[in-house]
Amino acid sequence: MSTRAGIGAATSRRQVTSWALWDWGSSAFNAVILTFVFSVYLTDAVGKHLPGQISASTWLGWSLGVAGFLVAVLAPISGQRFDATAQRKRSLGALTAVTVVAMAAMSLVKDNYHYLWFGLLLLGIASVMFELAQVPYFAMLRQVSTPETIGRISGFGWSMGYFGGIVLLLVSYFGFIAGHGNRRGILHITTDGGTNIRLVALVAAVWFAVFAIPVLFAVPELPHAAAEPEARTGFFGSYRVLWRDLKDLWHVDRRTVGFLIASALFRDGLAGVFTFGAVLAVRVYGISAADVLLFGIAANVVAALGAVVAGRFDDALGPKPVIVVSLAAMILLGVVLLVVSGPLMFWIFGLLLCLFVGPSQSASRSFMARLSPPGREGQMFGLYATTGRAVSFLAPTLFGFFTFVFDADRAGIVGIMLVLGVGLAALLAVRAPELNPA
Repeated sequence: MSTRAGIGAATSRRQVTSWALWDWGSSAFNAVILTFVFSVYLTDAVGKHLPGQISASTWLGWSLGVAGFLVAVLAPISGQRFDATAQRKRSLGALTAVTVVAMAAMSLVKDNYHYLWFGLLLLGIASVMFELAQVPYFAMLRQVSTPETIGRISGFGWSMGYFGGIVLLLVSYFGFIAGHGNRRGILHITTDGGTNIRLVALVAAVWFAVFAIPVLFAVPELPHAAAEPEARTGFFGSYRVLWRDLKDLWHVDRRTVGFLIASALFRDGLAGVFTFGAVLAVRVYGISAADVLLFGIAANVVAALGAVVAGRFDDALGPKPVIVVSLAAMILLGVVLLVVSGPLMFWIFGLLLCLFVGPSQSASRSFMARLSPPGREGQMFGLYATTGRAVSFLAPTLFGFFTFVFDADRAGIVGIMLVLGVGLAALLAVRAPELNPA
């Protein structure tokens, strides 16, 4: 397979910044829609009086589960086609646009259980489109970096995502949510019909759209000559091509297969840290519900700084040492959190743990980019998304198992640390990628 033109050639600050701004903008979906605001609105307000035995939270979990299944099925062949048709940028633009439209439509979801299904449908569509959009976006990392800078640029982009989430959460909280009564925030927006939260969804959509535009102009598309015969392959034919490539990958480069498995494991553990961090903060360490958002903001700041600093170690030493040290440190801090108590201890050791989350995520992305054959980055990151989805049940399941067996929420930490430990063990068996391949 020949090396394609345009890969690794774009290194200007304008192109790097434009690429990273998509990370900044995408925080509107991750932080506001999926984690802190709209999903909570769906379960607490829209589905509050839902009739029947099944709660709104359960329906939310099921809808996101279906979305995750669709991502697992579609991501690898989508990435393959983005590469084969030399249309990464066009695909990124289209998928981002659909995500933004779905987010904007969330402003129509009133706080009445009759709107729950519409809200869940929009959230599911946005989740699938956003995850698929990350495939060409991650694949473009090599287009805006060189082997000498790929680690720090990945870390810069990841930190932009964290900081973007912080800024938008602050805007949302103080502008539309803070306060009591039926008028909220500095703008005194009415809460009738969930208007204040619906406006937050609209602001988030505009935020994502605005900051997603620069990458579409600054970073060049793959040259048309890079298109391959697979571009003419149909939907089901794409799976045949995928299976062929996977068999070739197994025979030629089992290191990549090993990393996909290891990263799927430890990335699920990293997701568990943020998924259950707020629950543990309130129920185990006595942090008030009002202060959880403040801890979340502080955690994002610390993780972002960690990602920026670790990016330089990534370029100097390689991504594997960064991930190994980060995971080992997180496991050690998890053990400490098992025995300490009180809000102060959680603030100290919880933030120290978050310091290593950003480096793990950023270095994992650069590890995958370094392993990807030139011109196959989209397909590799499609597999990266799929393998992550394939084991995404582990951390939640083990968290629930340990809390049930020991009848203590604190014990759930063991489940998350166990997933991180297994991922670390699997990674140790994977040979590190070459920093400056010939």
